[in-house]
Amino acid sequence: MAEHNFSVENTLVLLLDEKKYHSLRDILTTMNPVDIAAVFDELEENRLPLLFRLLPKDLAADTFVEMEPEAQELLLRGFSDSELKEVIDELYVDDAVDIVEEMPANVVSRILAQADPEMRKQINEILRYPEDSAGSLMTTEYVALRPNMTVEEAILRIRRTGIDKETIYTCYVTKDHKLIGLVSVKDLLLCEDDDARIDSIMEENVITVGTLDDQEQVAQMFSKYNFLALPVVDTENRMVGIITFDDAMDVMEDETTEDMEKMAAMLPSEHPYMKSTPTEIWKNRIPWLLLLMVSATLTGLVITKFESALGVLPILTAFIPMLMDTGGNSGSQACVSIIRGISLNEIEFSDLLTVIWKEIRVAVLCGAVLAVACFGKVMLIDHLLLHNKSVTTWVALVVCFSMAVTVCLAKVVGSTLPLLAKKLGFDPAVMASPLITTIVDFLSLLVYFTFATSILHIG
Repeated sequence: MAEHNFSVENTLVLLLDEKKYHSLRDILTTMNPVDIAAVFDELEENRLPLLFRLLPKDLAADTFVEMEPEAQELLLRGFSDSELKEVIDELYVDDAVDIVEEMPANVVSRILAQADPEMRKQINEILRYPEDSAGSLMTTEYVALRPNMTVEEAILRIRRTGIDKETIYTCYVTKDHKLIGLVSVKDLLLCEDDDARIDSIMEENVITVGTLDDQEQVAQMFSKYNFLALPVVDTENRMVGIITFDDAMDVMEDETTEDMEKMAAMLPSEHPYMKSTPTEIWKNRIPWLLLLMVSATLTGLVITKFESALGVLPILTAFIPMLMDTGGNSGSQACVSIIRGISLNEIEFSDLLTVIWKEIRVAVLCGAVLAVACFGKVMLIDHLLLHNKSVTTWVALVVCFSMAVTVCLAKVVGSTLPLLAKKLGFDPAVMASPLITTIVDFLSLLVYFTFATSILHIG
């Protein structure tokens, strides 16, 4: 895809340099707005305004929505008032809100000044809702029908008003602004009686979301019910807007990215990686790195406490990385599985004991296999092949016992901490790999040296 964009970009630049504007326009009108935006985002800044002005009005608006905020701001600053108004008039309200939220104050003032009064009112209404709420994600442009309409009247209304709506497939039946049902265009077209009333064919059991519901939960409802759109109602069941599938997909992508960054011990970033400066990336990464570095003091304390044991039998040091890595990996496996289950609403805090019991059984199986494999590795490679006389059968048993117990502890810790974090109101993702690894490292060393001092009688 990147190679394709590069080829198209070169073609557009070549035609632009040769001032073949008609050919440029012909090519651009055959492309999808998403693809045009991807090409535009790679262009030099001085070429972007001219190419954008070659787009037809409706295509220009669709392309503008898909562009990166930096490119949008560049164009907005260069637009005349009339050009800005043309673009704003073609935008859906939710897209206009997204742009307003990304722009600096002086650009926002120009956008609102050129928007018509009705759109300006709708934008301000949506901006009042908390960030990450369903209200901030919705659009107020939907098809509303009255229950006493006939099928013929409903279809006529869709034809007259549908051009300005984000979706017309699902229409919502309201009475005194309250949602009482819904009907699809398919239902209207397949209805054999054009005089049938809407309230006789509408679906009354409508699944809705509230304006203050969390947008991540809303996005999960799209996945659960396979909706194309979800109605948004206020506390009195008054219809205030809809959330469409494309917006839900954006939320899923953003939330997944945020969870992945937290699980990798980073603060959530505001820009894509290629658009982020080294300073921004540094700011996102350094806090957790400092915290994890300091938390590693725990492992240092354990090693210091058992320093005499290591002095008596230095070979014990050679097995520390293997134990710590295996423990960390075991904990991370359990942790990621539980975090994913929490995010999909498959696991609740009430399932804690069930989860622990399941992970203990898994840990026993994994620990047994790893302990046997570890014993074979230590005796065959370290004892026989490397001829290390310090590696005795008792040393191998210490390592194996430590391995099995460490895996069990790691599985329990990895499965428990995300659920506890969720219960305390924290994001479970912060309990992922790095933090789990630090805790398990401490526990694995404690177990290892406890077995070593007990079985080998050292320290």
